[in-house]
Amino acid sequence: MQTLFRYNWQVRQDWFSWCEDVPLEELLRVRTGGIGGILHTLFHIVDVEWSWIRLLQGKPDFQESFEEYQSLAQVRKLDTLFREEVEKFVLSWDESMEDLILYDPQPDGSIATDTWGEVMRHILAHEIHHVGQLSIWAREVGKKPISANLIGRGLAQKG
Repeated sequence: MQTLFRYNWQVRQDWFSWCEDVPLEELLRVRTGGIGGILHTLFHIVDVEWSWIRLLQGKPDFQESFEEYQSLAQVRKLDTLFREEVEKFVLSWDESMEDLILYDPQPDGSIATDTWGEVMRHILAHEIHHVGQLSIWAREVGKKPISANLIGRGLAQKG
C-alpha cells in the first residue's frame, strides 16, 4: 500500500510541475466532468487524502474551501503542509490496522462503518481516478498528460 501512496505523491508532484507552464485561467477553468477544473481537482485530491487520514486518527476534518486556494503556489503549499502528517501515518501502517473500524457519522444521523484498509484503498483509488480526469483535460489545453505508469518510477520496495 505504501508503494501506491508514494506513486500517487510522485504523480501529484509531476502534475504540479506540469501546471507551471499552463496559464492560471486554464488551471481555473471549469471543465466537463469531475469537481471543477485542473487546479480545483488538485486541491480536492490533497484535501480528500488529508481529510480521510485525519478521520482515521480521530482528528477534526479540514474545513476550508477551494476559493481560498486560487493559485498553484497555494495548492502546493497546502500539499506540503498536509504531507508530513499523511506520510507519517502511511509509513506507520501495518497489518494490525487493516481491519480496524472507522465509525463515520453521516449527515442523516446514521453511522457508516468501514475498515481502515478499505478507507486507505479508497484514498488511493480516489486520486488515481482524478488523475485520469486531469489527463483528459491536459489534452484539451494542448499538452501531453503526465505518465500514469508506475513502472520506472523507482518505487519497488527493496529487500
